[in-house]
Amino acid sequence: MSVSIAGRADWLTDKHLQRLLAALAEGGEEARVAGGAVRNTLMGQSVADVDIATTCLPEETIRRARAEGFKPVPTGIEHGTITVVAGGKPHEVTTLRADVETDGRRARVSFGRDWKLDAERRDFTINALYADADGTVVDLVGGIADIEARRLRFIGDPEARIREDYLRILRFFRFFAWYGEGRPDAEGLKACARLKEGLAQLSAERVWSELKKLLSAPDPSRALLWMRQASVLTTVLPESEKWGIDAIHGLTKAEKDLGWVADPLLRLEAIVPPDAARMQTLAERLRFSTDEAHRLRQWALSTAVEPKTTEGELAKRLYRGDRQGFVDRLRLSLAAARVRAVEDNEALLEAGGFSRLLAFALKWEKPVFPLKGADLAALGATPGPKLGEILRNLEAEWIDAGFAPDRGTLLERAAQALET
Repeated sequence: MSVSIAGRADWLTDKHLQRLLAALAEGGEEARVAGGAVRNTLMGQSVADVDIATTCLPEETIRRARAEGFKPVPTGIEHGTITVVAGGKPHEVTTLRADVETDGRRARVSFGRDWKLDAERRDFTINALYADADGTVVDLVGGIADIEARRLRFIGDPEARIREDYLRILRFFRFFAWYGEGRPDAEGLKACARLKEGLAQLSAERVWSELKKLLSAPDPSRALLWMRQASVLTTVLPESEKWGIDAIHGLTKAEKDLGWVADPLLRLEAIVPPDAARMQTLAERLRFSTDEAHRLRQWALSTAVEPKTTEGELAKRLYRGDRQGFVDRLRLSLAAARVRAVEDNEALLEAGGFSRLLAFALKWEKPVFPLKGADLAALGATPGPKLGEILRNLEAEWIDAGFAPDRGTLLERAAQALET
């Protein structure tokens, strides 16, 4: 029985895409939409990118794209990939290929015309589906049945697929988080556990990119559980080993119930200890961006907030510290309290306190200290250590007074301080 995505795929009606497919299929050549666009359409999920597989060689793809008035960019020509911008949308167009040689990180490929060989070199059955221009789905590896069962399965021998690129271990859990149900495929799970040491061959950037995608799934908790069972999580994230991943369940539930946007970095914070030194090591090892490393470190440095803390006291801590760090702390505390509140009335009160403080922290704006060094200089202060000390003391008084003293009051205090 043939399956079609016609009528279910708005992107398939794009006239520029249809022109590109037609151009690549002229003169005995073939072209089909490949991979994620077909998979997501069959699963009723949104489609971000539409990629194409073709029998045209890369140079011919470039020639035909230009002839149609499209813009070809040789983004990965050595692997047969040309990015064609058609109607303002980029499409990765890749020549059918087979792996000639792999080393666990990259592959040397040969171009071909065999659709089954092209499908069999891919990682998972659900990623090896093609669709003709009319929407007819071409399944050469049993991907449709696996989509219907919400089953993630390697194509062929899992160990062989993993040895071609060890990143597929992390991709196994990432795709399971996004598309799988029940238990992961047993053979795939065993292969990931046996070959986990191969992850050490991967660049830090690839590992973090894959982890971040996994942590962005609607609910990554089951995938993280199986990663821990296979010792894969400890391999790539040793900081989580003694801390545990239990908090992730409460966090994802809070996200759903309270309308929080899924936040991969907050989810990471839920499964690692708030230890600034270890978080800095983690950020350096996985090559976090400057912003990511800063946020992780500030979260670790921000001390825990008690649920009975007053808003005035929190304001002082927010001023002296990092607001995002405290917001992350409060979100995690609220999520944990909500879990306990199911059976503990005290935790219900705590959840109310954390909710109140989180709302305050989110709308809080840092006040500006009314005085500067120039104000003290105008009062006759000589630039130097004493001026700086007076300014710091006045700011501390201002903070402790709830930011209430105005500029005039502070200038009077400054004049008194200069007289002593």
